[in-house]
Amino acid sequence: MKRKFALLLAVTMLLSLLFAGCSPKEQPAPQPEAPAQETTPAPVEKVPYIHDDLLVDADWLNTNLSNVIVIDARKDAEYNKGHIAGSINMPWQPFTDMEAKKPGDKGWGTLLAPEKLSTVIGGLGIDGSKTVVVYAVAPGGWGDEGRVAWTLKSAGIKDVKVLNGGFASWEAKGYTVNKDAVKPAPADLKIAAMDETLNVTTDYLKANLDKVKIIDTRDADEYEGAVKFGEARGGHIPNAINITWTKLFNDDGTVKDQKTLEELLTSYGITKNDEIVSYCTKGIRSAYMTLILKMSGYENAKNYDSSYYEWAGNKELEVVGK
Repeated sequence: MKRKFALLLAVTMLLSLLFAGCSPKEQPAPQPEAPAQETTPAPVEKVPYIHDDLLVDADWLNTNLSNVIVIDARKDAEYNKGHIAGSINMPWQPFTDMEAKKPGDKGWGTLLAPEKLSTVIGGLGIDGSKTVVVYAVAPGGWGDEGRVAWTLKSAGIKDVKVLNGGFASWEAKGYTVNKDAVKPAPADLKIAAMDETLNVTTDYLKANLDKVKIIDTRDADEYEGAVKFGEARGGHIPNAINITWTKLFNDDGTVKDQKTLEELLTSYGITKNDEIVSYCTKGIRSAYMTLILKMSGYENAKNYDSSYYEWAGNKELEVVGK
């Protein structure tokens, strides 16, 4: 009897061990996940402009203010409310021929002849010996600073720069603003000949419509036919591509970087090998675009300063659109 009991006890213990081995093992308690480590994004490499000689920022201008001539290209009412200390007020109009009766008449608003232009530019104290920096309203302006800078370069003044981001960028830095009007001492300037690589005439564009890339820098509704500024007809010049000039700028009025500009222009089929003619209503917005294109390596970019006013005013010339 004892032997049976001992045998039964041994079997029971063996079965207990077997069941214990077959039961699920106790799982370790879940460990909290380690917090994700913050990573600093790699800095975006800023590709310099092909010709990085056009734009300056407010810091540079403030540092060099005593060594440069500063032109405020805004309207006199804006200038009188406050301007960069020492700046001279000069919008684009006095550089141009206003003798024609109205916008659209041949020659209206085009650059003055060299002799007259010499007097106007020299009257600002500019003789080509000092750097000239031009600024206007940005964002939200019309590119007046670009037109004035383009005018000076067309007259042979080489060292001309534009304040990137305009007057707003200067104010944002808290640099000196005052209301003191500046009357410069005239300089002796003689323009022997204009730089014809920066501009084209109506006759040239008419003869080369199929040979150049034409950029209409106006808003899309103007391109499509809206008459907003007294144009004789709505529409656009044949073969023109509409690239609104503001697409070249960031929201704060600064010019986009080299890589972004190239991507934008490539998307419209514009290459650095093209001869490019830009226009707008009166060659203001397009003048600024021309300078930005040249800065970005589009060497053969030109402005059509007669622009759509003169083209639409000539009934012998075709327009496309409404």
